[in-house]
Amino acid sequence: MSPMMPSESMGGDVNLTSVTVFVLLGISKDKELQLSLFPVFLLIYLVTLFWNLGLIILIRMDSHLHTPMYFFLSALSFIDICYTSSISPRMLADLFKDKKVISFIACATQWLVASWMGQAECLVLAAMAYDRYVAIGKPLQYSTIMAPGLCWKMVAGAIGCGFLSSLIEVVIGFEMYYCGPNVIQNFFCNITEIISLSCSNSFIGQMIVFLIILCVAGGSMVVVLLSYGFIAASILKLSSVKGSAKAFNTCASHLAVVTLFYGTALSVYMHPSSGHSTKQNRFLSVFYVIIIPMLNPFIYSLRNKEIKEALRRVMKKTTHLSH
Repeated sequence: MSPMMPSESMGGDVNLTSVTVFVLLGISKDKELQLSLFPVFLLIYLVTLFWNLGLIILIRMDSHLHTPMYFFLSALSFIDICYTSSISPRMLADLFKDKKVISFIACATQWLVASWMGQAECLVLAAMAYDRYVAIGKPLQYSTIMAPGLCWKMVAGAIGCGFLSSLIEVVIGFEMYYCGPNVIQNFFCNITEIISLSCSNSFIGQMIVFLIILCVAGGSMVVVLLSYGFIAASILKLSSVKGSAKAFNTCASHLAVVTLFYGTALSVYMHPSSGHSTKQNRFLSVFYVIIIPMLNPFIYSLRNKEIKEALRRVMKKTTHLSH
């Protein structure tokens, strides 16, 4: 993929130099701070990989966790691994570089994967909210409605929709003409920041990208809000306090993840360009891209008795086999 030439987007004979690379601003301009952050971010990345992969393996190994809720959770863990891996390794390597140069192809690929996984996560979180609604609002029909075939279709649909929408963003953003400046005020390729650097008329491109993000993230949020509205109504109908508490506990982890994910995503992508400083944008991006994929498995595991019991069973079985 290459940027359009001046004659294609600017008209006439224009003496402009086509930009072939972007320069990432990075986490910080302070070299010593960057080097001190390397072990911190490396540890976070390794913990993210370990916990998410461990959760996938645990769900796969323990038959008690072969339910729609944990199927969606394993899909979420897989998406988080792909999402953070599309950005973290290069960001870690860039901490040692004075000038963080990235080619058009590498930048387009990074955004394609990051946006793909980010939008797929929105849709999977919406599917998980619907799953919780059916489990609490229609418990007798749960196994019929949330059949394995539907669960697979929902996850496949989330991944397919995420890919198509991110591909459209990449085609729009990277077919524009860039003549400088070429500095992205972040540590990864963000399509909204890239389009703002274009020498072409970027208004239509910015609006299309905005509408894509609004449709996917906004549509997913509507499904989540509606699902939890119905869940709240179902919980209020329960006469048993114990039953209400149990129903709420099944949703608490998902609610925490949704609040973190959507809250940070909206702050990063849906504010006016002058709404935050560059430092604030980088801080929010670090939290959104690096911290949240690590927190998700912790949030789902710490207060989940089924996961703790499954871990004990697997460890007991492994210990027994080793002897």
